[in-house]
Amino acid sequence: MSIAAPALDRTVGTRKDRGGRLLPTIVLLVGALYCLVAVAWVLVASTKSPGELFSTFTFAPGTGLLENLGNLFAYGGGQFGKWALNSLLYAGVGAVASTVVSAMAGFALAKYDFPGRNLIFYTILGGVLIPGITLAIPQYLLLSNLGLAGSYWSVLLPSIISPFGIYLSRVYAAAAVPAETIEAARIDGATEARIFTRVAVPMMIPGMVTVFMLQFVGIWNNFLLPYIMLSDQNRYPLTVGLYTLLAKGSGEASLYSLAITGAMLSIIPLVALMLFLQRFWKLDLISGGLKG
Repeated sequence: MSIAAPALDRTVGTRKDRGGRLLPTIVLLVGALYCLVAVAWVLVASTKSPGELFSTFTFAPGTGLLENLGNLFAYGGGQFGKWALNSLLYAGVGAVASTVVSAMAGFALAKYDFPGRNLIFYTILGGVLIPGITLAIPQYLLLSNLGLAGSYWSVLLPSIISPFGIYLSRVYAAAAVPAETIEAARIDGATEARIFTRVAVPMMIPGMVTVFMLQFVGIWNNFLLPYIMLSDQNRYPLTVGLYTLLAKGSGEASLYSLAITGAMLSIIPLVALMLFLQRFWKLDLISGGLKG
C-alpha cells in the first residue's frame, strides 16, 4: 500500500495537470479559429466576381480572382500599387527607425545610472497606457504648425517613438546583456558607442526583432493617423486607400470586390514577414539551449 499510494497520487496529479492544460488549449484554439475564419473568408471572397459575391455566401472559391486582380491594379491608373509602396515605406522605414531608437533608449535605461532614470522610465511606461487615438489630433496640430502635415514625414515621425518598444528593449537589455561583459569591454578600452554596437546589439537581436515586427505590423495596419494627416490620395497607405474604395462602393458595387481583393493582398506581406523573422527567435532558443 505504501508503494501503490504514491503511484496513485502521481496518476491523479498527472490527470489534473492534463485537465489544467486542456482548458487553455481549447480557449486558444477557439480564438485562433475565430481569427482564421475571417482571414479565410477574405481569401475566398477575393476569388469571387461581383455577381458571385453578392448572390451567394459560401466558402466555395469563385471564378473572378484574375479579373479582380487586373481591375484592382488598373484602378485609378495604378493607385493600389502606389498605396502598397507607401505602406511599405511607412512601415519599413518607421519600424527600422523605431527599433534603433527603442534599442538605444532601452539599453541606456537598463545599463546606465543617471539622475532621473526612474522618472523617465515610469513616464515611458505611462505612455504605454495612453491610447494612440488620443494623440492623433495633438500630433496633427503640432506637425501642421511645423508645415509637415500632408507630407510623408507626418506619418513617419510619430511612428519613430514607441513607448512599448522602449519598455520592451529596456526589459530585454536588462536580462540579456550582462553587466560583467560591459565592464570587460570598458577595461579593454572600448568606447560606449562601440560597446552598444558590438556587444549589446548582438545580444539584443531577438528583442529588437520583436520590436521591429510589432512596429511594422502596427504601422502597416494603422488607419487613423494617415487618415488625419494626409489629403493627397497618392500618399495614402493601403488602409486609407482601401477605405476610400469601400466608401465609393456604396454607389458602385464592383468596388467592393476590389477592396476585398486588396485586403487579401495586404495580408501577404505580414505573413511573409512573420515567417521570415521566425528564424531569429528559433536561433535564440537554440543558442540558449547550447549555453545551458
